[in-house]
Amino acid sequence: MGASLLGCAGPPVLGNQVLGYDEVAKKVDEQLLLLNIARVDDGEGVHFTSTSSIAATFDWTTTVGLGGRLSSGSSVADYLDLNLGASASENPTFSIVPVSGEEFTKRVVTPFEEESFEFLVFQGNGINQVMRLMAGGIEVQNERGAFVRFIENNPARRPEYEEFRRIATHLQWLNDSRKLFVRSLVFDETLVADRKDPPSPEDLNNGFDRGLRWRLKPDGHYELIRTVAGRVIVANYDPMALSDAERYRLNERIRNNPQGFVYLDIRPDGPGGDMPVRGAIKLRSMLQILVFLARGIRQNEEYRVEPDARTGTVLPGPVSTLRINVSSKRPEAGPPSVLYHDRYYVLNDKAWDRTSFHMLNILFQTTVGDVKAVGVPISISK
Repeated sequence: MGASLLGCAGPPVLGNQVLGYDEVAKKVDEQLLLLNIARVDDGEGVHFTSTSSIAATFDWTTTVGLGGRLSSGSSVADYLDLNLGASASENPTFSIVPVSGEEFTKRVVTPFEEESFEFLVFQGNGINQVMRLMAGGIEVQNERGAFVRFIENNPARRPEYEEFRRIATHLQWLNDSRKLFVRSLVFDETLVADRKDPPSPEDLNNGFDRGLRWRLKPDGHYELIRTVAGRVIVANYDPMALSDAERYRLNERIRNNPQGFVYLDIRPDGPGGDMPVRGAIKLRSMLQILVFLARGIRQNEEYRVEPDARTGTVLPGPVSTLRINVSSKRPEAGPPSVLYHDRYYVLNDKAWDRTSFHMLNILFQTTVGDVKAVGVPISISK
C-alpha cells in the first residue's frame, strides 16, 4: 500500500516541478531582455546572466499507521484506525553563469548572419516586422555592386527612416501577394571539370560521404560537383528560375558583401518593379537592436509612416517596432515586466509586440549560444 501511495504522489509532483522550473527560466530570460533595454534607456551598459542548469533532488516519503480501541462496554463502539500519509521535498541547485568574456562580447556586437534573417521570415514572421527589428538600414548599390547611398532605419533621420519604412512595407505587400522570394542561392559548384577515366568505387563512396557527386558529361568524360547553399537573396523573381550558371554568377557578385548583409534585388521588370531597389539589407547586432528599442522609448520615438503610392493594399504595421511601456505603477499580471530604478518596464500587450519580443528572444538565444563556454557558473543550493 505504501508503494502504491508513493507511485501516485511521485509523478505528479515531479511533472509540476519540471514545468515550474521551465516557466521560471523562460520568465527570467524575458525579464533579462527588458532589464537590458531599461539599462540602455537609463544610459547604462548591458549585462547578461543565464541559468545554465537546474539540478533538483526529490524525496518522497510515505507513512502508514494502524490504531484501534476495544471496549467491553456496550456503550462504546470498537474501532480500528488506518492512517496513510505521503510527503515530498526537493533540494534544487541552480548554476548561474555571468555571460561575459571576449567570445560573447564579439557575438553581442557582431551583426547577425543572414541565415537568422531568413529563418525568421521562413517561420512566417512578416518581412516588414523582421526588417524593422533586425535591419539598421538598406545599402543601395549600382549594377556593378558599388555603394551608392545608405537608407538608415533611424527615426532621427526622418527622410531616410520614412524611405526605409516604405520599402519594408512594399516588400511586405509583395510577400503577401506571393511575389517575393527570400531564400538561399543553391547551385552546383564544379570541383573537377574534366576526367576521362570513370571514378573508382572508393571515389564514389568518399564523394557521397562529403556531399560530392560524379556526373557523366555528354562527351563521355566525368565531372565532380557539389551542391552549395550560397548567400541569401530577397527578390521579386524566383532565383530557382535562373540557370545554375546564373545563380553561381549572382552568388559570386553577392560575395562582395560581408556577412551581415542580405542581398536585395527588386527589378523593374518584375512584380512591384515600379519601386525598384538593388542593394543589401544591413543587419544589426544584438547590442544595436537593444539600443534601437531603448531609444525608441523616450529619446528617439518612432512614428507612423504611410505606404508608398506604388504599393498595393497592405497594413504598414504599428508605430513602434516593439513598444515598451514605462510606469511607476506596479503592473497587473500579464505581459513580461521588470522593475528598474523604481520604474516598471512592461511589454505592450498586443499581438505585434508579443511577436517582436518573441523574435528578440530567439535572436538573444542564438547570441548567447552555449553558456558553459562563456562564463564561470555560480552554484546556489536551496
